[in-house]
Amino acid sequence: MITEELFRSDSYLRECEATVVAVNAMGGIVLDCSVFYPTGGGQPGDSGMLTLSDGREIRIVTAVKGDGDENVVHVPEEGGVIPNVGDTLTATVDWERRFDHMRMHTCLHLLCAVVPHGVTGGKIGAAKSSLDFDIGDATLDKQAIGDAINELIAADHPVGARWISDAELDANPDLVRTMSVRPPSGAGQIRLLDIPGVDLQPCGGTHLSRTGEVGRIRVGKIENKGKRNRRVNILFDDA
Repeated sequence: MITEELFRSDSYLRECEATVVAVNAMGGIVLDCSVFYPTGGGQPGDSGMLTLSDGREIRIVTAVKGDGDENVVHVPEEGGVIPNVGDTLTATVDWERRFDHMRMHTCLHLLCAVVPHGVTGGKIGAAKSSLDFDIGDATLDKQAIGDAINELIAADHPVGARWISDAELDANPDLVRTMSVRPPSGAGQIRLLDIPGVDLQPCGGTHLSRTGEVGRIRVGKIENKGKRNRRVNILFDDA
């Protein structure tokens, strides 16, 4: 059974009622639906709690994709309760951590808009995130990048998502900014993160509804990661 990924349509949904459909050999818990984002695209999997109908709690340390990427596997804390197939429960994400990931992930799309080079890697964290760019012979100005991103944040642009077909993506290869990894195809549809007039590219992560929710940021160290590669680090200005 495929997990219904509720976070795809509403990244602000913090909890849901669900039923256990499987427990794998490692103790990973699969539900019929979930608000937990599984690790992918540089974004960490959500942590949180599963609360059984009898009140027992199962601490979830992360969520990952299962076999065939069809299921969300909730990884429980060692030594905790293991539910039975058919048990009903409430799944609740650690909202503060998830929201920081949403802020950071949306901010990295703004960074992509400001730095017009191919992306060779990236990492999202609750306190610091980064993107690696293949800049060739260009140079990067730390202050200018930070100022430009904060202007886009202050403009409070709407953030949304839409879907295109595999064929549409093939016809528009410039939509893909990542140089090392292609977005998954073959399922018939590919999700685009759309900040109108600012950024449009394939992305399956959880995002804000407006750029203003990011809050002010600052650019940390710009690291030299090779002859052509530079890593731009982003931190919240209040961190």
